[in-house]
Amino acid sequence: MTIYVGNLSFDAEVEDLQHLFADYGSVRKCSLPLDRDTGRKRGFAFIEMADANDETKAITDLQDVEWMGRMIRVNKAEPRPTASAGGGRW
Repeated sequence: MTIYVGNLSFDAEVEDLQHLFADYGSVRKCSLPLDRDTGRKRGFAFIEMADANDETKAITDLQDVEWMGRMIRVNKAEPRPTASAGGGRW
């Protein structure tokens, strides 16, 4: 399972997120996507933890918590929708 963290401060760094989630267990992976045109942070992140129970606890405890001046959203990440063949264009 992957955790989605939204409404992040644009000052948040990968290390900050790793530190926040380390309180719940071992962080396997943390990514902070950048806008491909501007190179700026997009305001959300994805976290993978080593243990599913730790992920569930982190989601429960951190949902709608103020962190770095923002009320963050923390929930299970949903898979990206797949593009339909042809992209819907004529």
